[in-house]
Amino acid sequence: MQATTDAIRCPQQEPGSAGPRLGLLGALLGVALAAAAPAGAESFNAVIKGNNASELARWGQRFEHGEGVKRDIDHAIRLYCKAAAKGDAAAHYHLGWIYAVGRAGDRDDDLAAAWFHRAAQKNDPHAQRMLERLGHAGKPRQQTVCLLSDGGRATSSGGIEQAKRYAGGGGRQYASITSEHPARGRLAQMVRRLAPEYRLDPNLVLAVIEAESSFNPSARSPKNAQGLMQLIPATAERFGVQNVWDPEQNIRGGMAYLRWLMGYFDGDLALVLAAYNAGEGAVERHGGIPPYAETQHYVRRILARLN
Repeated sequence: MQATTDAIRCPQQEPGSAGPRLGLLGALLGVALAAAAPAGAESFNAVIKGNNASELARWGQRFEHGEGVKRDIDHAIRLYCKAAAKGDAAAHYHLGWIYAVGRAGDRDDDLAAAWFHRAAQKNDPHAQRMLERLGHAGKPRQQTVCLLSDGGRATSSGGIEQAKRYAGGGGRQYASITSEHPARGRLAQMVRRLAPEYRLDPNLVLAVIEAESSFNPSARSPKNAQGLMQLIPATAERFGVQNVWDPEQNIRGGMAYLRWLMGYFDGDLALVLAAYNAGEGAVERHGGIPPYAETQHYVRRILARLN
């Protein structure tokens, strides 16, 4: 697998020449440039907007391996997915590798083979060998999809689709988060900065805050839900919030709860929202979205805001 940055190679020099010193200076310059490069959530939010397929794939490798940025497999998949949609063969291969070795969850040989097959069609030199190792020949057994670690999917534009199931609705469908929330200002900037730490789409978090408190940090409900994300005291304590009226602590507590619900309900966005409103116990008792008018309106309102 090719490294994301080219190694610095110095040709052999005569004794006493300036070559090694220049090579050292070049290496130091490379380190300085790497240190100056944006890292973490800010870099991802900037890079995912790009349209250069090879650049998207290179950043995908950085996030996959934690090279100069915090390792985040879902960021990597989203970048690879957008690069693959633009025809980058390496992105197809890397997606195949992620599912072949189980970096986004359980191994999925069929999905891996589907991506390796696409890479082989683009003459990637390693893809055919991986297909042979997986024992797959001929037409893939399934379509290529960009599965994320929480059960959602990345889209061809680098966005996120979250799974949703409605009570009585049968199988799983996917709800795309396609609309950027219009909120601006300090609180919105904070959410967009913090959400990637919890592997959440900031537009989802902003939509929840809007529905819960209308962005009022001092909001308190008749049931004693408090602050921006309307945490009841038990939930605040559960997720380590010491001062529920501190906007950042409240947002972090709410996002921690959303991330926990994402795992608990296997990425099913409708159930996650229903549980945030009515509690996970109510969702379990009713086998889906509870038949409460408030909760059903809450879920519909937020899903509409996200699309």
